[in-house]
Amino acid sequence: MKAMLTGFTAVAVIALGANLLLNQAGFASHEKLSGASVRLDVVK
Repeated sequence: MKAMLTGFTAVAVIALGANLLLNQAGFASHEKLSGASVRLDVVK
């Protein structure tokens, strides 16, 4: 049980860290998948 909870915690930490890192690095999906002719209301 302890190993499973540790694994779940590790997955959550890695996912949140990757999300923050990729957003800061400019690899967010709305920046990569939309062109100049697409209007997106993105809150920064």
